[in-house]
Amino acid sequence: MLNKTNVHERLNKLRDRSSNDIMSDVRKLIFENDDARLSSDEVKNKAGLENDLDFDRLESNNIYHIDQIRKICVDYRLRFLDAKYYRSDIPQQGLSKISYLEQEHGTELQGFKIMAPSKLFKLENADDPLLFAPMGNGYYYFIHKWGNDLHPLRKWMMWPVKCLENFMISTFIFSFISTFFIAKVFMTEASGTEFFLLFLFMFKWVGAIAMYYGFAKGKNFSESIWKSKYYNA
Repeated sequence: MLNKTNVHERLNKLRDRSSNDIMSDVRKLIFENDDARLSSDEVKNKAGLENDLDFDRLESNNIYHIDQIRKICVDYRLRFLDAKYYRSDIPQQGLSKISYLEQEHGTELQGFKIMAPSKLFKLENADDPLLFAPMGNGYYYFIHKWGNDLHPLRKWMMWPVKCLENFMISTFIFSFISTFFIAKVFMTEASGTEFFLLFLFMFKWVGAIAMYYGFAKGKNFSESIWKSKYYNA
């Protein structure tokens, strides 16, 4: 009954500044660095840092800042990594868009990034990858999206592992609910002290199990892994 989550649409909603403000920043970035790029082969050949794009041919709704990308990755537990770590094939439509942009802007694009769930950087699957090209100064140009949308509840399912604070809050809530039902079923007249002691036991038990599973699997919180290239993170 719930609609699936389209990460591209979420990224668009996150842009709280107007397109004019963003385009102003990008215009300044491109014009300020134009002389340096034209006079320095070393800058132009640095892979993965930025691309020389024609400002007049840019579409403002395809420009995103790294802070916006980071928030989406952390909220939905996604990775934002170099395209070389992506194990599946980029679809032909995406490759065609790259070729079109290169002709349109008269440059050879480089340093591609992909936003996708961790498993897509190891196994072939189809869960909403997004392809970007770096523009410099923390800005990225969106090129293509393919695959299926994310599960509509993914953001909430991943909320407990977003950061340490969320993990502790989730453990507390789950422990309290578990304690309440155990006391209701097995302890007909539980005093406040008994309930509190049972809650402490449940809190330590749930926290220990969750932490053991996380450490055993080499996992970490979403805010720490969104740019990690390592599998056991």
